[in-house]
Amino acid sequence: MTNRRRSGRILALLSAPLLGALLVLGGGPAQAAAGHGAPTEAGARKAEAPAGAGVPAKAGAPAAGGSLAADVDTLVRGQLAAYRIPGAAVVIVQDGRQVFAKGYGYADVAARTPVDPERTGFFLASDAKLLTAIAVLQQVEKGRLDLDTDVNRYLKSFTIADTYPGRPVTLRALLTHTAGFDPDILGQAVTEPGAARPLGESLAAHQPRRVRPPGTVASYDNYGVALAGYLVETVTGTPFAQYVDRSVLRPLGMRSTSFAQPHPAALDARLAHGYRPGGDEGQTGENGQYGSWSPTGAGTVGTAADMGRLLRALLADDGRVLSPASVRALTHRQFGNDPRLPGLGYLLEERERGGQRMLVKDGDLPGFHGNLALLPERSVGVYVVYNGDGTDGSAAWAGQEVADRVADHFGTARTVRQSRSHADVGRYAGTYRSTRTSSHELTRLTALTGAVTVRAGAGATLVTSGPLTRDPDAGELRWVQLSPGLFQEEGGQDRIAFRDGRLLVATDASVAYERLSWYASPALHTWALVAALAVLVLAVLALPVGALVRGVRGRSAGRPAGARVAGALLWTTAALCTAAAACFLFLSTDSNALNRAVMVNDSPLLTAVPRLLTLALAGACATAVCAVLAWRKGWWRPVGRIGYTLAALAAPVFVGVCAVYRVLGW
Repeated sequence: MTNRRRSGRILALLSAPLLGALLVLGGGPAQAAAGHGAPTEAGARKAEAPAGAGVPAKAGAPAAGGSLAADVDTLVRGQLAAYRIPGAAVVIVQDGRQVFAKGYGYADVAARTPVDPERTGFFLASDAKLLTAIAVLQQVEKGRLDLDTDVNRYLKSFTIADTYPGRPVTLRALLTHTAGFDPDILGQAVTEPGAARPLGESLAAHQPRRVRPPGTVASYDNYGVALAGYLVETVTGTPFAQYVDRSVLRPLGMRSTSFAQPHPAALDARLAHGYRPGGDEGQTGENGQYGSWSPTGAGTVGTAADMGRLLRALLADDGRVLSPASVRALTHRQFGNDPRLPGLGYLLEERERGGQRMLVKDGDLPGFHGNLALLPERSVGVYVVYNGDGTDGSAAWAGQEVADRVADHFGTARTVRQSRSHADVGRYAGTYRSTRTSSHELTRLTALTGAVTVRAGAGATLVTSGPLTRDPDAGELRWVQLSPGLFQEEGGQDRIAFRDGRLLVATDASVAYERLSWYASPALHTWALVAALAVLVLAVLALPVGALVRGVRGRSAGRPAGARVAGALLWTTAALCTAAAACFLFLSTDSNALNRAVMVNDSPLLTAVPRLLTLALAGACATAVCAVLAWRKGWWRPVGRIGYTLAALAAPVFVGVCAVYRVLGW
């Protein structure tokens, strides 16, 4: 189960507008928890780089191209120190052989257990989805499943809602992230394997809305992948974990990999611990890696060497688990959001780097982050995995750095110059929101700071700000127009395109960004939140002071009872809003911990926020009535009535914006 792409920062983004207001009002230095922020220089100097020179998988194994081994070795060592990651393992395969395998740092920080790529198990997260795709295609080969048949034909205990009559969900849509389900990650992880519900039961209980017709847009979809795995379980009559073990893992020799929850005892004994920076030893233990949706990778563990065996089998196309035709289907383009950009195979994403085609998959769970990449034309594959989140979730970027370094070694690694178009670019300016934004749960709040802003620059160029890349050092990006609607990063290799009102990115084929109307602008909503919260915080501070002053001067006795009730209602409402914002502030002091809290949904503070705001909604309605009565009945002096009215207006604005982003409820 991934956070796909921005997993390390998804939840830190939730609180940025609110805590910004609180910090400014408090007079302290504002440093919101921004996911994937670059490690500071001071942080890098303080980092405790794990010792341990690494454990070669095979003594004397030949290096990949000579210099590549040294290059990757230097890169990973530097990552562990700079990003504060305790351990990692890397495997590179080429021409059917494992040519490089090495462990770095510690699998267990307290015990100083070194990482061994052959023995140390890691949670595979969404990298395990590739194994699920293989299992599905095996059943397609046997004729038990069909890629273009309505999945309801195979389901027995529940059905997928017929939201778009005549547009059923098919296996092809599930394997290309085009089923159109609403994203839903809140509370989908658990901390213990025994807490995971049976796969089918969980899918039936947590079926998300269908928000777009299938086959129209690729948008990363964990529910869809879990459903695909459940179809294998249904048609074979075998629990998914048992089926994959028997039909995929054993034929490939992946004997240190398992989808079972709990894991076999022998694997558990060699399992790396997951961490985030912090704690007495520089690292704090993470949990929340298990879950009901095992086909997405929840709870799945394996070694780096086993993943190397998987890559070798796919590159060799040796028929052990799939026919050559199925391997071609798995690795060839099956869908694309734009024909000018890379697209998707079956759960593998195309990417271009150094003038060559890559097939990539990444996986993220609390404390564990992995990346795999295939270079089919070079018969090369690489897998890298970390057992730490890194500073501000930087481990999710670290894996891409390694994959890119390997691709650069075999490719041109230079910017390809193309002819430029000077067609008007003003029509592309605006704000765009990711299709991976939930329509119904509080993670929708990520859209406040996760949107992409596009503005026209000089010479038919565009300037973008926002999460178009996982690179923590990337700020604003400038794009040169190659042809109408197609742009290349200035001085880089990435490309973006505009089609049907959407912004699309070459390095992320499983997401699209949809253009927003002015009234849906996150910038507008952010300013409204900050301004309203500022007024409410002032009300929380000013009302008790005013009451104290009146008491000292002996003016309280003559106040009407209605005025006293109105004041108490306003203070309570403002306090509820301020408390909700303060909960986000406290949670966001550690962005990695916040990410984990939302996935597991076991944080009392996180649970408190929507409840506080629901109570505040009732208070906001009451204070609005009191504001009208204050003018009619002449409560307080005009200045007091104006101040009360402003605060009474601020409350519904604050709560209303929160309601738009689904942060209310019980």
